[in-house]
Amino acid sequence: MTVYEGNIVTCDAKGSVARYLIEDAGKIAFVGDRLPEEYASVPRTALGQKALLPGFGDTHIHFMSYTLFSAGLDIRAAASIADSQAMIAAFRRDRDSSLVLGFGASANSVKEKRLLERADIDAVCPDRPVFIVKYDGHAGIANSALINMVKEKLGSLRGFGAESGLMTQEAFFRVTDFVSGKVSLPATLGNMLSGLDALAGFGVGLVHSVTGVGFPADMDVTLESLFAKGLRNPLQYRVFFQTMDVRKAAKRGLPRIGGCFACALDGCYGSADAAMLKPYAAAAGLPPEASKGVLYYSDEKVRAFCREANRAGLQIEMHAIGDAAFVQAVGALGAALADFPREDHRHTIIHACLPTMEGLETCARLGIQIALQPAFLQWEQEPLEYIEAIMGKRAYEISPLRTMTDMGIVLSGGSDAPCTVPDPIDGIWAACNHYVPGQSLTIQESLNLYTRNAARITFDEKERGSLEAGKVADMVILNANPLALKPEALRSLKVEKLLLSGKPYIAGQGSASVVARGIASGRKI
Repeated sequence: MTVYEGNIVTCDAKGSVARYLIEDAGKIAFVGDRLPEEYASVPRTALGQKALLPGFGDTHIHFMSYTLFSAGLDIRAAASIADSQAMIAAFRRDRDSSLVLGFGASANSVKEKRLLERADIDAVCPDRPVFIVKYDGHAGIANSALINMVKEKLGSLRGFGAESGLMTQEAFFRVTDFVSGKVSLPATLGNMLSGLDALAGFGVGLVHSVTGVGFPADMDVTLESLFAKGLRNPLQYRVFFQTMDVRKAAKRGLPRIGGCFACALDGCYGSADAAMLKPYAAAAGLPPEASKGVLYYSDEKVRAFCREANRAGLQIEMHAIGDAAFVQAVGALGAALADFPREDHRHTIIHACLPTMEGLETCARLGIQIALQPAFLQWEQEPLEYIEAIMGKRAYEISPLRTMTDMGIVLSGGSDAPCTVPDPIDGIWAACNHYVPGQSLTIQESLNLYTRNAARITFDEKERGSLEAGKVADMVILNANPLALKPEALRSLKVEKLLLSGKPYIAGQGSASVVARGIASGRKI
């Protein structure tokens, strides 16, 4: 039993701040301003200027991709094509691996203002396959050695740029499947365990991971599910199966379905293929037939999927970035709920970067949630200048956080890692400092994105998400009280400790037996 004394930021429905919190056997026994006499002799932890908050959640992360790329080459800091080439050459020289896998290529953060190309990579690594994924996670550049290995698998797939090496859309997904399959199981598990430790270092105790990118027999979903069930520590891990085949989710006993990849309705702004109601600006350089981006599916297909999943009692998540995709998602979910009404479905649209007002009104009326990524608003690899160039004035309609919150829509925060760093503090800071000031959230509202609302997204709010008596003592200690800071200073916050069920998270607890434990475990995922 421990008494915490100081700044207890509860993130409850009232936004309460208390003086004392008592943790007993992994649960919160008391929260309030006056310590009951029976606890007077209990050991105390004085917080001083620090603060105790609920553990953070990340409500949209591609966990296996994040761990894979974290173990590879990160070129996000490259200021030029030459810098990128030097990083690739150094990685090739220092790592004894059959494949060079990198992440973070961007035309916006290098002086040449263009993407890496096949020839650039060939110049420094001609003899080993290389795949450098773009910062947005929706495209990648392959060198000649890799293209020669996969070209028969690509055929006439949409998005295969043979000359430039750029892989987008269907071709990107196919190459991603191929390179992911080249990583051994022990290496994959080691990467996953290290990735979990990294998330815990950011104060994340609740992970919403989207999985399923087309492996044979969906082995990636199986592996991630067993991994989640077999963890020794009590970090909470929720699996979203990225499929439109409802039978697959039902067969695995998963209560939810969706994410990106097979459940992505459109592309992204980084590749100017997010589906738009009006054409992109001329600066996007798109041919007439692609001037409004790409809707991956017909309305009929999306509505049929939502109708079936909703009738099966599943929670649905779908990726929609452009306004045309948002309209499609809202329409499909609305039609599914009209067909089979459900009081507490928790259906969610991921990203919703450019929502329509009519669509938001439907979300508010039907209880459709939005899992967004505030860090996109302050993204070095995709700066406002780029968004303005391809979208014009519509750039200032992106992620209207204030509008959505005032409408009563439940918003939660995620990183979309590996696209952005899975640090909730970055997202909290960005949500409070929207480039359209009138769309910024208060500090408490921003905290709620990653605490109480993060838990609500997956029906976890009765146990987690706020510091209230009876809930699990999943908590984080910050170096300062965020409510005492100015919004622009929030990035000065640091996570000092993550407590799960009242005990400090210990890194390095995992082992190769995590899968074996998962087979026998009945743990909630």
